[in-house]
Amino acid sequence: MQKIALVGGASEGIGYACAVALAAQGVRVIGYARNAEKLAAAFQNLPQAQLQHQICSCDASIPAQVAELIVFARSTGPVQMLINNSGGPAPGKISAATAEQFQAAFQQQLLTAHQLANAFLPDMFAVGFGRIVNIISTSVKEPLAGLGVSNTIRAAVAAWAKTLAAEVAERGVTVNNVLPGYTRTARLDAIIRNRMSATGAPQSEIEHAMLHEVPAKRFAEAAEVAAAAAFLCSEPAAYINGVNIPVDGGRTKSL
Repeated sequence: MQKIALVGGASEGIGYACAVALAAQGVRVIGYARNAEKLAAAFQNLPQAQLQHQICSCDASIPAQVAELIVFARSTGPVQMLINNSGGPAPGKISAATAEQFQAAFQQQLLTAHQLANAFLPDMFAVGFGRIVNIISTSVKEPLAGLGVSNTIRAAVAAWAKTLAAEVAERGVTVNNVLPGYTRTARLDAIIRNRMSATGAPQSEIEHAMLHEVPAKRFAEAAEVAAAAAFLCSEPAAYINGVNIPVDGGRTKSL
C-alpha cells in the first residue's frame, strides 16, 4: 500500500526537512504552507519525484482553508501520516500577551491539529495504520523565558496528543510529539532577534549564551529533527505512542 503523508509548513525549515525524509523512505508527500511559490520551488527538489508529491497553499490559522486542504488531500488518496507543524507564536512575555494572541495561537496550533486528525483518522482506522506527529517544542517539559504564548499553547498540544494517543492506539494509530531544541530555522532567527532587542547584546553574544545551555555545543539542523519524526512515522515505531521526544542536543534537564 502506497503511504501518503500530509506535512505542514513544508516550504522550509523542519516541515520541508520532514517532507524530504519521508519522501526518501518512499512516502508520497502532500505539503502545505502559506506561500505557494516558495512551496512549489521547495518541492521541485523533493526525492523520488515519481511518487507524484502534491502541494497545497493553506494558512493553518484559517479553518476554512484547512477544510479546503482536507478536501484536496482526500482527492489524492487516503492519508496515513500527519505531521502537524506550523510557525510558532511571536516571542514575548506572558504578562504582556493579549487574549487575541492566545486565541490565534490556539486556533493555529491546537484546533487545526484536531481538525486534521478528525478528518484523517477514519482513513487510518480503515487500514489499521496511522501516524500523527506534532512538531512542538521542548517548552512542554521546561517553559522557555520570553515565549509566554508559545509555552502555553505548546503544552496544550502535548496534552491533546497524549489524550488522543490513548484513544486510538488499539486501532493501529500512534500520536507522538517531537520537541525541537535550538534548530537552524527562521524561528530561531526570530528568537535571537527578540533577545537582541530585549537585551541590546550583539548576535554573537546571544548565540554564545544559547549554546552554553546545550551539551552538544551546536544548534540542530532541521534534518536531525525530521529524522526523529520520520522514524515515528515508520512501521518499526508502532509501539512508541503518546511520548514527547526532545531533539535538543541534551539541553532539556528534566527526565
